[in-house]
Amino acid sequence: MHEAPPTPAATSPAAPAEPLAHGLKQRHLTMLGLGGVIGAGLFVGSGAGIAVAGPAIVVSYLIAGALAMLVMRMLGEMSAAMPASGSFSVHAERALGRWAGFSVGWLYWFLLVVVLAVEATAAAQIAHGWVPAVEPWAWVLLFMVVFTVANLTAVKNFGEFEFWFASLKVGAIVVFLVLGGLAVFGLLPDTDPVGMANLTGQGGFLPNGWGGVVSGVLTVVFAFGGLEVVTIAAAETDDPARAVGRAVRSAVVRILFFYVGSMLVIVTVLPWTAQQAGLSPYVKVLDAIGVPSAGQVMNIVVFVALLSALNANLYGSSRMIFSLAERGEAPRGLLKVSGGGADGSSGQAGGVPRRAVLASVAFGFVSVLLNLVWPDTVFLHMLNSVGAVLLFVWALIAASQLRLRARLEQEAPGALALRMWWFPYLTWVTLAGLLGVLLLMLTDDAARPQVLWSAAATALVLLVAVGREWRNRRGSRGHGQERSAFTDR
Repeated sequence: MHEAPPTPAATSPAAPAEPLAHGLKQRHLTMLGLGGVIGAGLFVGSGAGIAVAGPAIVVSYLIAGALAMLVMRMLGEMSAAMPASGSFSVHAERALGRWAGFSVGWLYWFLLVVVLAVEATAAAQIAHGWVPAVEPWAWVLLFMVVFTVANLTAVKNFGEFEFWFASLKVGAIVVFLVLGGLAVFGLLPDTDPVGMANLTGQGGFLPNGWGGVVSGVLTVVFAFGGLEVVTIAAAETDDPARAVGRAVRSAVVRILFFYVGSMLVIVTVLPWTAQQAGLSPYVKVLDAIGVPSAGQVMNIVVFVALLSALNANLYGSSRMIFSLAERGEAPRGLLKVSGGGADGSSGQAGGVPRRAVLASVAFGFVSVLLNLVWPDTVFLHMLNSVGAVLLFVWALIAASQLRLRARLEQEAPGALALRMWWFPYLTWVTLAGLLGVLLLMLTDDAARPQVLWSAAATALVLLVAVGREWRNRRGSRGHGQERSAFTDR
């Protein structure tokens, strides 16, 4: 079902009202923006970045974070002007054509459903370590059932889950920054001021040169994935335009502070050579400053972070495929929405796209079988299968913003409540940066297969999209239909 062509003056190019509940509050959206991107990639994966970049990992995070921040600003601009449950998929369709909306929507859905299965697998490994008698596949099954049920009920349940999950993660980082800062200045018991020794020793700030910084960017850039869900969730608030603007403004700077601040504390408190890939640098620092049972404490935080990301990705994937179905790009049967309170506040499961949730969680349940058959390799294979899809999605977001900003300024300037900085120059810089990251990944032996597999998946989706576009154009020839600039142009 395609949207009716909007008249800019009347609708401020927003999508028509959708039959989804408006059960999310501003606090849910704000905390989703803050905590949705803080996951195992930061708590554990950052060790690999430090191992290749040394203290200059701080610069790597600044570069990767700047790219993510610019993409989010562009996405925030479009979402504030045109809130929709399909977010950037809807924007791509309006800016570049149906082929673009179809492509970015399905690519992002594919990314999320694979990643949620990966997160369930990783959380199961931690839980198995606590309770060895329960096999990892059984833990995956349990997690998938719990979060499927949560997402099948009122959307406010998703919001509450994410609010408290994110609060714990944000709180953990704040405590870490405070303790680490006190340790740097020797203000904790049995500690001496660290000074700059660990930033300048062991080969200096750039022990592996600028090549190490670049390698660090390739390692950490994907840790910023997940911010996009904020703009998807905004459509289920009472005031989407205002909510997404506030969430984007508060999230990007604070997240950059959390990431860069954490890395600065880590490489200042301990020599970078003390870190290694696969081990949490947070645990190393907490152990060094005398926090009891630091490893178990961080295991709990990582466990919660993984379940939080699983929950958010299940939500985001279900709304994305619902939006695709709404625009005729996915089976119409997925449009079925549960009844109940329209505002999601009654406690009834109102306005929830249950079939879209079940379609999105299906691969997670398949991963239960994969864990049973290949428990030692399934995690790696699933990670490689999504590869660099996120970068392709970000590039389409930037391309869409280039087109839509110009049209909005001409046809509905009042809708631009949140504006991209220094347009269009920073948009072009972002596109160049994303292209640069992809090219650098092609030169890296470990990252090259991910780019190639992702490119193949993208090419396949684009081929299907272009074929559909060609067929639809042939079918509509001679009908004299006019299309709005905000739909198919």
